[in-house]
Parts: sequence; structure tokens; C-alpha cells
Amino acid sequence: MKKFVFAFIILCFVQFAFAQEKPLTHDEYVKMLYALQKNPAGKADIIEALRKRGIDFVLNDGLRSLTRSKGANDDDLKRALEEAERRRQNPEAAKLPSTKDAAEILEKSRKNTLASLDDMPDFVVKQVIARSEAYAGTGNWKPLDNVIIAVSYSAEKGEQYKVLAIDGAPVESEKGNNYSGLNGSTTGGEFVEALAKLFKPESKTEFKILTTDVVRNQPALVFEYEILIENNKNGGVGFKTPSGQKDFTFTTVPAGEKGKVWIDRKNGRVLRIEFKATDIPADFRVRAFESLIDYDWVEIAGEKFLLPIISDNRFTSAEGSQLFQARNLIRFKNYQRYGTDVKILDDDIKPEPEPKKP
Repeated sequence: MKKFVFAFIILCFVQFAFAQEKPLTHDEYVKMLYALQKNPAGKADIIEALRKRGIDFVLNDGLRSLTRSKGANDDDLKRALEEAERRRQNPEAAKLPSTKDAAEILEKSRKNTLASLDDMPDFVVKQVIARSEAYAGTGNWKPLDNVIIAVSYSAEKGEQYKVLAIDGAPVESEKGNNYSGLNGSTTGGEFVEALAKLFKPESKTEFKILTTDVVRNQPALVFEYEILIENNKNGGVGFKTPSGQKDFTFTTVPAGEKGKVWIDRKNGRVLRIEFKATDIPADFRVRAFESLIDYDWVEIAGEKFLLPIISDNRFTSAEGSQLFQARNLIRFKNYQRYGTDVKILDDDIKPEPEPKKP
């Protein structure tokens, strides 16, 4: 009798494990979404199930809408659902590579990225920065201003910034290697630093294959990565406070970095970086920083180069017991050959719609 009971338990376990590997059904997925209202932490379980088990139903606009509303419009959840649909339609195309093949693609990306940074063209580009603020976690962004900056890059001088206008009004400013003297939140390093630190040996970046995705119709592999604080030599976060009419006092602390990188499966080029700062001291004014940079092919003087097109940066800071967020949504426009004048157009000072979520 005991042997029979033992065998029955083993059989039930096998059947249970087999059931767990079956694709998610429509009803199962909807039930998991509704459960998020009581247990928001269950979002990670849904994402893992979508990635590991897939779906057996056709994804329609109604389910997309339900996912946005019940999942708090979470980007990772929406991406996992869309990728599950692509796997359902074409399982072979969305199949994860072997560990060996993934390592080869990562190494190809490392070589291509570092080579492209060495061959970075001299150029000028216009940065149109929409700055806004919100109470942390609400997503109710209140527009603050619209800043236009001329950025030039050369192998000799690196990145150079010059503020041209704020809310359409011309600004007299000096060119410098950053624009941190501008009142409010500022960023930099989107052209070279963000890519270089991923693959520099001294960063000792740890990569782990996560999933597949599609970025602007290009099949991509998504790797999780982490750079420890002691190896993130050029990384960190800062806070500035006015020390005079035009000057600011800067306080900075080192930080680590943890995020995801999207790599073109065919060409081994970085298409997107998304990361959060880690190990920020608990008593520092800036409590969190996260950034997303999208790269695409742009033409400069008849040649195509992979350069940033959008950067979305969010800072969370403490003021007393309240947490606030500042957001810099940067669009890179009109890449041109070095030495070309950057002109402000009417479209640059008009409010632009939110970029389409990937």
C-alpha cells in the first residue's frame, strides 16, 4: 500500500510539473492580472510565466488594454506579453540561443561597440529636452520647461554642450563639456560613456541572457547586466543646490548599475540600454536614478552610424518626508557633420507626444 501511495504521489508531481510547462491559457492569464490588485509583487511571476511558458491564445487589443490597466502600465509586463505573442506565432524565430551562441553574440557586440566608439564620427546634433516633475510613483508628470541644446562631438574635444533656448527664448551661454550649470536636472554621456562602460574590461560587467524581443522591427536578444559600484568608475549620481545667483554646489556619490541591454541578433549592435543606479547611500538626497537610451541608425554626411535617438531619465529625490521625481525626456534631432550650425525650428518648441512605448 505504501508503495502505491508513493507511486501515486510521484505520478501527481509529474503531472503537475507537466501542467506547469503548458502555455498560459486566456483565463489563467486574466486571473493572474486581476490578482495583481491584491498582490502587486505577483507581477514578476506573470512575467516569468510569460517568458517560460508562453501563451496559447491570440493577443488582441482588449487584452493589451487590460494588461495596461491591471499591470499599472508596466513596460516589462507589456514587453513580455508581446514577445509571448511573437513566440506563439513563430516559435523558431523567437527561440533563445544556446549558452554558447549567446556568448558569441555578446562578444560580437563588445567588439562592434568598442570599434564603433573608436570610429565615432565628428558631428553636431540638437537635443530637445522636455523636463517635468511629479510626486514619486504617481506618473502624473507636470511640465516644467523645454530646453534646446546644441551638442557637438569630436575625437579631439569629446562631447561639448551649448544651451540655445529655454521655452523658446534664446539663451546666451558658453560651450562646455556638460550643461550641469543649467538650473534643474541634467544628464550627459549618452553618446560614448553609456556604451563604453558596458564593455570596458575595468567595468567587469556581468551579463546573463534573459529573453528575446523586437526593437524597431529588428529581432534582439535581451541580456541582464550589472556593474558593481567599485567597478563603475565613471558612474554615480549627483545633486546640486544653488550657491549664488548663477552658481551651484554639486554633491556626488558613486553608484553601481543594474539593467538590461538589447542587442541586434543579426549584427551584434546595441539597440537599447535600460538601467537603474544601485548602492546609493540611504541618506543621500537623490534616492534613485533610472535611464533608458534608444539607439538607431542615423545618416551623417552620407554614412550611417548607430547613435542615440531618445533618452528617458528619471531622478527620485527626497524633500523632507516627501519623495519627488524629475524627468528629462531627450530627443536627439538632425545629426549633421561637425561644424554645421544648429538651428531652432518651430517644431522644436512645440510640446511633443510621449514616445511610443516599445
